[in-house]
Amino acid sequence: MTETVGTASPRLVRRASVAIGALVTIVLVFVAVRGTLDGPNILAGTTPDDDFAVRYVAHPWLAYLHIAPGVIYLLGAPLQLSRRFRTRHYDVHKRLGRILLTCALVAGLFALLFGVPHAWGGAPEAAATVVFGCWFLTSLVLAFRAIRRGDVPKHRRWMIRAFAVGIGIGTIRIWVGIFEGIEQALSGGTTPATPDTALFGVAFWLAFTMHVALGEWWLRRTPVLTG
Repeated sequence: MTETVGTASPRLVRRASVAIGALVTIVLVFVAVRGTLDGPNILAGTTPDDDFAVRYVAHPWLAYLHIAPGVIYLLGAPLQLSRRFRTRHYDVHKRLGRILLTCALVAGLFALLFGVPHAWGGAPEAAATVVFGCWFLTSLVLAFRAIRRGDVPKHRRWMIRAFAVGIGIGTIRIWVGIFEGIEQALSGGTTPATPDTALFGVAFWLAFTMHVALGEWWLRRTPVLTG
């Protein structure tokens, strides 16, 4: 099967690229902050004063086996989804794809192992982690099965669905920031010490639902024909 992708307008592609770049940057900043704050406590075996950070320090293997492979996946996936890169460097695309698929599966699995029992947002966040984490893993498995059968169009569709969920991590941080700004305004300028637990769960549902919908919208805008 050959891949013939419906054309999206150059403006739409540019906007999507900018949005993806911004979301990846947000994730990288969050990871840098987490590593800077957590590292000394993990190495020293001390407990941080920040209640939000306690989970990462108390369960570093679970947390960072989610975070580190996830970052590698989010950095490499946009390149993999670029048609120009695939057509010009197909062998590299295949080899890199195996690495990124492994990273994504590990990150998704540990998102469940860490995010469900240690959800800051309680039951709403844990439920969102299960629903969208399972959707992410299912999309990856179905993408792998499709490419093993040589079904490039289905492989592309499922990989886009997986990436749409994965990059949603950045949008969660945007929603959390919006909620914190609203809380600050309502409290007369007092900045919350840690994200509100209830609103953190809401941020998960809003962000991931938006990204699943956007992924389906993108697939409708750029359908794949077989040939």
